Amino acid sequence: MAQLTCIIVTPEETALEQEADFVALPLFDGEAGVAPGHSPLIGRLGFGEMRVRQGDTVERFYVDGGFVQVRGNVVSVLTNRATLAANVDADQAREQLEQANQLKANTPELMEARDRQISQARGQLWVTRS
Repeated sequence: MAQLTCIIVTPEETALEQEADFVALPLFDGEAGVAPGHSPLIGRLGFGEMRVRQGDTVERFYVDGGFVQVRGNVVSVLTNRATLAANVDADQAREQLEQANQLKANTPELMEARDRQISQARGQLWVTRS
């Protein structure tokens, strides 16, 4: 059976490069699933959970936006940050969400920055659920 090659690249490192049966990605407007033979795709990532399944094992990551390209059974993820879900601190994410909700946003730029921080915190909280 065909396999995917899943590659996650951050500015600092190649965070993951492994074979996979299925990859679920948090797009900015929903979630996308990729299996072997998927049609080519370029998408903008949101903040949230990425799942990589190989057999009975599922690895969960928090990804901090970026882009995904699917081409020829290769899923390439370019993101600012990729963290194993088990390493995301729920208390820190709750604090970040609380602080972001209190930010004053009286210009379009400040509103965009506040909304980004809120989305990041919510994405991190989502991956901490068990």
